[in-house]
Amino acid sequence: MTDSTAQIPDEPLFRVTEAARAVGVAPSTLRLWETQGLVAPTRRASGQRLYSAADVARLQRITFLRRESGLNPAAIRAALEAEGSAPPAPEILNEKLGASLRHLRQVRGEKLDDVAQKMGVSASALSTLERTGAGVSFKTLADLARYYGTTVSRLSDQDEPGGAVVRAGAARLWPMPVEGVRVEVLAEGRRQMDCHRFILSPGATSQGGYDHEGEEFITVIDGRFRITLDGEEVHELGPGDSIYFESRRPHAWANAADGQTVVIWVNTPPTF
Repeated sequence: MTDSTAQIPDEPLFRVTEAARAVGVAPSTLRLWETQGLVAPTRRASGQRLYSAADVARLQRITFLRRESGLNPAAIRAALEAEGSAPPAPEILNEKLGASLRHLRQVRGEKLDDVAQKMGVSASALSTLERTGAGVSFKTLADLARYYGTTVSRLSDQDEPGGAVVRAGAARLWPMPVEGVRVEVLAEGRRQMDCHRFILSPGATSQGGYDHEGEEFITVIDGRFRITLDGEEVHELGPGDSIYFESRRPHAWANAADGQTVVIWVNTPPTF
């Protein structure tokens, strides 16, 4: 990382409290991981730490390796170095989504600070989302869609007319503003169901529970998928396992595998 933010003015940056909230740990934990050489945030001249979207993705991976695999700092460093030989994932940007959210807020005549306070996020995180379409949790995105009286799918223009057949390898990719979450659209146009393929990187999580109207069906294709209903009913699913539940039940989820997890996720009616 560099010592000045001036060289990366267009990259979303998060303060230590925002980065800590995104990965579910205390700010002091991030400072400890820095002393252990696990992460190196950008520093302002004042000493303030700033984390990029890539840093947050790395922190999510560190959290997974520590909690789920039980690795110590030395083992985590070794794992991260080994994974570093792979090409970096493309930056997640969805400026159209950000512009849609900004328009919805402005139509209501609300300020960033007002909406941020109601959503329980920082104004800077919300500003980054509106500028780039990146940098929030899955739960925050779902909460914002509900607050504005729309759905996540509508924000992605899934109501556009489309053919009945989606060929293998030709599914439209919707760039999620959430690190480690890839969503492929398996049914286009106006319909009675939202049909998606979720591809989750190690450590990917909804970062909290959310709910909406409707019913949901999930089946696991590869990996391990953990879903928590009503904050207490936990199910861990493997390949071939399925679950069906009412969407009004608050649901939180996570990739419970060391590697990638793939699930088919259907919501009806299309309230996702």
